[in-house]
Amino acid sequence: MKLAFIIDPIAKLDPGHDSSVAMMEAAQILGHQVWITEANQLSIIGGKAWGYLQAVDLKLVKLVDGHWQAESDWYQLGNKLLTCLEEMDAVFMRTDPPVTVPYLYTTYILDLIDRDRTLVVNSPQGLRTANEKVYALQFTSVIPETIVSQDKSVIAQFVEEKQSAVLKPLGGKGGEGILFLEAGDRNFNSLIEVSTYQGREPVMVQEYLPAAKEGDKRIILLDGEPIGAVNRIPSGTEFRGNMAVGGKAVKADITAREQEICAIVAPQLRADNLYFVGIDVIGGYLTEVNVTSPTGIREIDRLNNVSLGKQVIEWLENTISN
Repeated sequence: MKLAFIIDPIAKLDPGHDSSVAMMEAAQILGHQVWITEANQLSIIGGKAWGYLQAVDLKLVKLVDGHWQAESDWYQLGNKLLTCLEEMDAVFMRTDPPVTVPYLYTTYILDLIDRDRTLVVNSPQGLRTANEKVYALQFTSVIPETIVSQDKSVIAQFVEEKQSAVLKPLGGKGGEGILFLEAGDRNFNSLIEVSTYQGREPVMVQEYLPAAKEGDKRIILLDGEPIGAVNRIPSGTEFRGNMAVGGKAVKADITAREQEICAIVAPQLRADNLYFVGIDVIGGYLTEVNVTSPTGIREIDRLNNVSLGKQVIEWLENTISN
């Protein structure tokens, strides 16, 4: 197969952490051609999606003393070739959030790929549908009590009722901009004004779950099926478990309750053609559905001696061949 990955600049990726690199490595090991490009290198020509693609050859990371180690020159790139994306068997859209206007424009370009010729992971329409915070709110039976508002009084009433809550920007990533709110905080008004850009942009406010101290579990779903999990435990005085802000990754099983959550979410993910997804679960409650560039593969592989990247590429082989 010929596979294209739309990623952030490869020089900025951490090969020992990045899930895109893990999948590219797996594809290379299984004998497939791997190409990369960036969102700003895509065009519409003749009503089709085109991009400047570069073949990439990877030196595989190695597990040394429980940590992934990469060579300093861990990738080699070929020349840029302007290529119709329909020449690929699959295209992975793996650009990190936030989902900005240029990001949305990229999904419009990807809409022009003939699905009968090339599989796009995840579907561009699905990416537009699934805001990573708001998407979870349709699964009301398995989420904590949550509001979305830009109105200070609405948010204040919710926090007063719950006594503590977590505020999340709708377009953030890696824990950026997440705030812990407490009733009676003298900084409350300022925090809301800054977070909502003076009431111009809504935010999500969720009931605080004390179980967050025990970890924020990332579960990876492939075509709706859970294939692995990692628990991310806050460090020090930090209340966020995201690895990007220092959360510690520890081995985790998928509980019966979490299997139930996955089963509830899966039909909608399949309906929206969201094939590779990471859901976040705290204390048995679904808190987020990550669809743009979910992470966690490297940590799950390291802690469980598995290869989720290989599972993804083998699923792709079977999906395309059928």
